[in-house]
Parts: sequence; structure tokens; C-alpha cells
Amino acid sequence: MKGQQEEQLVPPPAYRPTVVAKDNGAPKDAKAKDAKPLGEGRLAVLRQELMVFLGNSGVLGSGMVVSMPAVTLNQLHDETQPFWLNKDESSWFASIQNMACPLGGLLVSYFLDRIGRKHTILLTNVIGLIGWILLVTSFMHSERDMIYYQMLVGRCFGGIMIGMFVSPVGVYSAEISLPKIRGRLILGTSLGLASGILLMYCLGYFIRHNIQLIFAISCCYQLAATLLVFPMPESPSWLLTRGQEERARKSLRYFRGLPKKEVDYVPEFEAELAHMKELAELSNTTAAAESLSQMIHRPEVYKPVLMMTTFFGFQQACGVVVIIVYAVQIAQQAGVTIDPVLVAVMLGVARIITTLFMGGIFEKWGRKPSGIFSATGMGVCMLLLAGGNWFPETLGTWHWLPVACIVAHIVFSTMGMLTLPFFMISEVFPQRARGSASGIAIFFGMILAFIMLKIYPNMEAVLGTANLFAFYAGISFLAAAFIGTFVPETRGRTLEELEERWQTGKFTRRLTIVNLKDVELHEVFLKK
Repeated sequence: MKGQQEEQLVPPPAYRPTVVAKDNGAPKDAKAKDAKPLGEGRLAVLRQELMVFLGNSGVLGSGMVVSMPAVTLNQLHDETQPFWLNKDESSWFASIQNMACPLGGLLVSYFLDRIGRKHTILLTNVIGLIGWILLVTSFMHSERDMIYYQMLVGRCFGGIMIGMFVSPVGVYSAEISLPKIRGRLILGTSLGLASGILLMYCLGYFIRHNIQLIFAISCCYQLAATLLVFPMPESPSWLLTRGQEERARKSLRYFRGLPKKEVDYVPEFEAELAHMKELAELSNTTAAAESLSQMIHRPEVYKPVLMMTTFFGFQQACGVVVIIVYAVQIAQQAGVTIDPVLVAVMLGVARIITTLFMGGIFEKWGRKPSGIFSATGMGVCMLLLAGGNWFPETLGTWHWLPVACIVAHIVFSTMGMLTLPFFMISEVFPQRARGSASGIAIFFGMILAFIMLKIYPNMEAVLGTANLFAFYAGISFLAAAFIGTFVPETRGRTLEELEERWQTGKFTRRLTIVNLKDVELHEVFLKK
């Protein structure tokens, strides 16, 4: 009886891709060396990258929303223009999208599990398109207040888009890929955000006195991004949770580089599909038995929610987003002697270049070391900026220091604090609660983002530029300590292994399936 109970407690096997070698007459050692697991072949990776690229085209639009105040506020402050904003109005214009971001987090938590990953991405693009249309058409009003209020509403729609875009493409990327390439696919969201920020900076550099044209170009791009979502297949994992096995089968065949017509029987594909179906059935059983309020009490749900919420809090409090939104103004306050809009463009280029290397860095260094290194480097940069104001006769005479520190700060932030929370939010939550849990974390993180952006002008006025930089430095050092203590290392772990880590407090070895024969042996073992 005791032996039977122990056998029933054997955990379900975790799928690992089989190494497949084609028999082309090559020596046995050569075949093993050149073989690649199903799903990591050239065609499979190309298909996964293409669909993730299409999904992230809308994320680029959200990056444009984030950085738009940096290139438009100078014109909007010009009292010689027919329409201009005072200090309080401009602070609302710059920050109100972050007040709407939490709403986006709640919406994505509702829609992601109900209408699917693809349709959530499509809905997010449509909401962003509405925001840009409102901004473009705001100047059609003759009354100043109507222009201002419509611009704020348009920024709110953009904020909802930002809040919604934090997780769906990353979740989609995690579910269609294997652990080896999951990292660089999830990183596409950060790359899309950085590309949008750079594109807006470039528009601001070349179009300095026509914000209507900037709005119109952005609106056209958002329309194109919305249309690009339609060719994307739905995530096979989500389709299986809805009982749509045939569509899931077609979707998984596409992402594993197999022909559309099933002319051959592929054991490795059948093993992965069977494992995904088993997880979907388990997820549905748990979801049917528990409400969200019940699931949130489980350690595999509430622990990553608390960790990611705190992580997003540190991200916002250390000034990462403040520097993106107020890049031009901060460059001026730091004593930069060159064109501050050009400095903003340099920041965008630095962020893009760094992001391109982050997939390799995360896989080589791991998540924790990258985050600790990032937060520490940011703290040092902020201290040096503060020192330039504290000691104008020594550090203040180094005219190159402000530009070097601001650019270095962007590089360090991209290496962890700016990208890692968005990266890990697609990895740490169990499938049955992934949409709701990620939405909760985003909700609280975006609330703090709004607060930090709204009070930035007041903090700068009360503390002074140097002390504010020192404040950001202190938060950055605290963030490094938090990452080292509480953030788990997810490199090379399957999504099931990460879920088990939250349940037990450690990673444990699990039975690994490498082919259908192992599946059969495991089933026989369970039936003994």
C-alpha cells in the first residue's frame, strides 16, 4: 500500500526536445554533432522569430508613446506658439499615460486568458491606434481647452496600450518556443520598446516645430502594426486549454518547422503535443476548481506576483522611465553642452545596441548577475552626475562627464533594470494564472510609474538636481540587493520547473522525456 502511494506521487514528466539527426550517410559522431532538437532547426526558428517580430511591431508603437513628451514638450512650452502648455499642464501631458497603464494591466489580465494571445495583441494595437487618431485630430478644435483635453484622452489610450503590451507578446513568445531560444524571443519586446523610443527621438530631431506631423506619422505606423497581427497563428498552449486540439496541432507544426500537410509521423512532435495537452488539462482542472482569489493563495502564484511587483517598483523608482520621458530636459539640467535632442537620439541608439546583445548576455551570464550588474552600474552613474553638481570646481569641469554618465546609465539600465522585469514576467507565472498574475504585477508597477513621472518636476524643485540624482542612485543600489536576494535564476529552466521552484523553494530534478519510448516507459511505471 505504501509503495502504491509513493508511485502515485510521481510528478508528470517535463518535456525536453529530442535531438534529431538525419541519416545522410555521415559518420555516427558527425550526425550527433550536427543534430538539432525539433523546434530549433533553421526553419522553425525563422518562423518563431517572424511571428514574434510581427507581434512586437505594436510594442514599437508603445515605445513611441513613452518617449513622445521628450521631443514635444519644448515646443509645447513655447508661448509664442498658438497652442502651448504651462508647467502643470505639461506634467499631466507627460505622465497621464502612466495613470492609464494600470488599467491596461487589468485589461490584459482579463483578455489574455479569455480571447487568447493573438487577439489580445490585436486589441492592444487597436486601442493604441485610437489614441494616435485622437492626438492627430485634436488640433481640429478651435477652443484651446478642447485641444488639451482631447490630447490627454489620446495619451490615456496610449497608456492603456503600454500597460497591455507589457506581457502578451512575451507570453506568446514563451509558449511557442523551446527553452534554448526562449530568451532571445522574449527579449523582442524590449527591443521593440527601445526601437519605438529611438524612432520618436529621431522624429523629434528632424521635425522640431510640427508636432501634428509627428502625431500623423505615428498614427500611420500604428495602423500598419495593427494589420501585421492578422497573419500570426494563435499560441498552441492556449488553444489546447480551449479544447481546440486540431488548431493547436497546426499551430505547433508551424512553429516546429514541419510541413502543413502531415505526410510523415514525427515522434518528437507527438511527444511534445501530448505533453502540452496534459499540462492544458491540468491547468483547466485547476482553474475550474479555483477562482483567482483562491489561486492567488498558492505559493506558485503569490510568490512570483510579489517578486515581480517589487521588481517593477524598483524599476520605476530608480528613474529609468523618468530619464526616457524627460531625456531632453534632464540632459539640459545635467549641464550637457551639445544639442539635448541629439543626446536623446544617442540614448536611443545606445539602448538599441545594448538590447541587441542582451539575449546572449542573459543566456551567458544568467538573469541575476545581469540584474545586479545593471543596478549597480546605474547607481554609480547617478552618483557621478550628482557629484558634477556637488563639486563644480572639480568634477563639474569635466564637460564630457554628463553625456558619458547619461549614455552609460542607459546602457546599464538596458542590461537589466529596464529589460529584465519585462523579460521575466513571461517566465515566472504558471500557465493557468499567467494572464491574471502578470496583469496584477503590471497594475501596481504602472501605478508607481505614474507617481514617479508626475512628481518628478516637484522632486527636482524640492531636492535639487544633484540630490535627486543621488536619490536615484540609492534606489539603484537597493535594487541590486533585492535582485541578489529574491529574484530566481530562470536561465535554462522549463516553465514547469520554474513553477515547481515557487512551490518547493528550490529547483528539483524531474524525469525528462526525450522521446516517445520514455513516454511509454513512464506510463507503464505509473500503472504498476
